[in-house]
Amino acid sequence: MLSLVAIITEGLCLGLLAVSFMPHKVAAAGNAVQLSNPSRSLSAYEVPAAPIAIETQPEVMSQLKRANFEREHKSQDARRVADWVIDSGDNHGLPFVIIDKVDAKVFVFYADGRLRGAAPALLGLARGDDSTPGIGNRKMSSMRPEERTTPAGRFVASLGHNFNGEDLLWVDYDGAVSLHRVVTNRPKERRLQRLSTPTPLDNRISFGCINVPVKFYNNVVNPAFTGTNGIVYVLPETRPVNETFSSFYDVEGTR
Repeated sequence: MLSLVAIITEGLCLGLLAVSFMPHKVAAAGNAVQLSNPSRSLSAYEVPAAPIAIETQPEVMSQLKRANFEREHKSQDARRVADWVIDSGDNHGLPFVIIDKVDAKVFVFYADGRLRGAAPALLGLARGDDSTPGIGNRKMSSMRPEERTTPAGRFVASLGHNFNGEDLLWVDYDGAVSLHRVVTNRPKERRLQRLSTPTPLDNRISFGCINVPVKFYNNVVNPAFTGTNGIVYVLPETRPVNETFSSFYDVEGTR
């Protein structure tokens, strides 16, 4: 008799226990259906399943790239253009040069934006950002003073030689504009003295070419372009930078 009661009692307990698990199984099944078919609308009696937290990685903002001028003095435009060159990759992995006509200064950079060297420069006698059409085919003696400009723009440059066999960096071959060692065969022009003065006001003397100190050309310019082309950016002096370099943007303003 006691055994029969025990069996019945045990059966009731197991039945209650099974019933207590059923809601959980049903809820779990409902959640599974809800997850597999998220577009299904819920009835008035259904409780929406708790949203599943999906761990996402925070968005990493790309860091702005900048040129490294070391401690060299530079104008705002020189810095802005150099930063844009590096941030945009406009130099295509090549060494590049910034020529600041207003400050009469040349900056030579490694391809990654590190400064290789800087020096004063002599530039075209006339103020202006464009070359006279066809001037590269004319004799220097035929060039009027107002035509002796150093053109602004972006130029693919390479080492070469002039008609006298002297090595130089061709900036604009068609326009006969090059960057070379300072010319000293005209003493009355005092080009060495002009390079040594602290002001850029007396650095306008050439027919359009860029004259730099001999040591700077030998130790900085020539090694930078040996075995490779490079990009020369001549900053404008009569118009804005963004009108001279079509894809220019202000890196500082992209924050």
